[in-house]
Amino acid sequence: MSISSEHKPLGKQVTGSLHMLSPIVELNVGGEMYTTTLSTLKKHPGSKLAEMFTGQPKLRTDSEGRFFIDRPGTYFKYILEYLRSNQVPTQCIQDVYKEALFYDIEPLIKQLEDSPQIFGELVARRQFLARVPNYSENIELMIRIARAEAVASRQSSVIICVVRTEEDAARCQDALNGLDMDKKSVVKFGPWKAVPSISDLLDCIQMDVEAKGYKISFQPHVAEKGFRFKSHDFFYKFLFTWW
Repeated sequence: MSISSEHKPLGKQVTGSLHMLSPIVELNVGGEMYTTTLSTLKKHPGSKLAEMFTGQPKLRTDSEGRFFIDRPGTYFKYILEYLRSNQVPTQCIQDVYKEALFYDIEPLIKQLEDSPQIFGELVARRQFLARVPNYSENIELMIRIARAEAVASRQSSVIICVVRTEEDAARCQDALNGLDMDKKSVVKFGPWKAVPSISDLLDCIQMDVEAKGYKISFQPHVAEKGFRFKSHDFFYKFLFTWW
């Protein structure tokens, strides 16, 4: 005997209208359990989070019937705190910002972007790095060179050339021609038109490589033989430590 559609098991996909949903909602966010109200989740109608709980169901449920959101559960508590009381988080700012972007909660996004951490990253540091030609590509090139030299080694080094101005770029090329090394293995950064200095750029390089999970340090590269220019005016050695 066939089972009518209204008596078919629901499985793990919720059916029906969310207008019939209880005002109390249980959530499983990446393995973290939360209980809140439907009105809290829909506080900002234009957000992706509100859309999840508006109209036809857009979420699956776990084995206990809780709505499941496949996002880091640790930071969802800060999202809920904001929805409940307009409290802007002061911890884990970068991670909460990513979640606010995912849930598209525009008022929270704007307030987080005014925080020193996000403002400094988006407006100051990223805007500077956007003016350094091929910055991201050079970071990846450094990592590829370091990994290629890591075979049976505890450490591998990458030489970079940093030039602040067009004039420095020409002088660097002269110095590079005198270096006793494979010139293709030297990664060049710059020139750029922005206030930050060479030391600021070096800090950014270290920060961004470490953010990818690598352990590195750097120092001026001093050549073993004489030049017309001081090699450490332009050249730095980044040391990758593998174990």
